[in-house]
Amino acid sequence: MDRLVVACWLALAAVHASPAAILFKPALAETLYGVSPTGVSGLLLIHRGALFLAVVVVALLAAFSPDARKAATLLVGMSVIGFLLVYSLAGAPNGPLRTIAIVDAAALLPLAIVSWRAWRAAS
Repeated sequence: MDRLVVACWLALAAVHASPAAILFKPALAETLYGVSPTGVSGLLLIHRGALFLAVVVVALLAAFSPDARKAATLLVGMSVIGFLLVYSLAGAPNGPLRTIAIVDAAALLPLAIVSWRAWRAAS
């Protein structure tokens, strides 16, 4: 088992763990984003937590199941790169979104490593 790849997948799962935790502790919506968990936006953030939980589970699966890695790179890549694109198009605002952007930018390196390994192995 390639320890670097496993470590990268675990790091990518960890990046998505905080937003996933909102599903289990809705008050984190206020802490992380300054949004009340009881309003419409809060409910959407809680639902978003469920989607991030799926990303965490897929990243953990990919850490230990090479067969899952190609699809997992697509899902995690859409999450990380998608946010960075949206954030950039919004003018890179300050506040909690900047922290997310920094974390997602740091996630680009492990994402590049696992993507290279997953897709190189297929050719």
